[in-house]
Amino acid sequence: MYKIFPVLILGLLLAALAVVAGPAAAADQTAVQTRSAQTQWVILVRHAEKSAEPAGDPELTEAGKRRAQSIIEVVRHWAVDAIVTTQWHRTRATAAPLAESLGITPMVVATDDAGTAAHARKIATAVRALDAQTVLVVGHSNTVPAIIAALGGPVIPEIADDEYANLFVLQAGDEPARLMRARY
Repeated sequence: MYKIFPVLILGLLLAALAVVAGPAAAADQTAVQTRSAQTQWVILVRHAEKSAEPAGDPELTEAGKRRAQSIIEVVRHWAVDAIVTTQWHRTRATAAPLAESLGITPMVVATDDAGTAAHARKIATAVRALDAQTVLVVGHSNTVPAIIAALGGPVIPEIADDEYANLFVLQAGDEPARLMRARY
């Protein structure tokens, strides 16, 4: 189901963004990791495919587990040094394979009854406070667009309930923030 070709295309797109956004880079894989000191890269994904049950806090489906595993390959040249999730099992399980492969303990920013915009601001504050240049944020269909906006990115529509393959890379810290959307 997940083919190497889309991952290769994504790698090329991310390399192009890094070259355009940062200092001149060598022609090898390190071009993707070239960043200016004030730039923070935020990679945002919605949690992977979820089961219907239990309704309150579902597990990932088999397809979701494969998608979560594929994140390792998708972001391998980005030197992710922090991961942020919510308290819900589906976001934690989506981040788990990458966290384990990198030896990172994800930061959990709990959702609450204050609403999507307040949650997005909490995530944005947490991301900015991290001593990290590249952060993976695993959110939800309604929170990923709000988090992008809270981090200074453009306003984008909510993600459809049946869409799981969106990946956003936000270059924050430099004005204006730049956003790239890809599929994985």
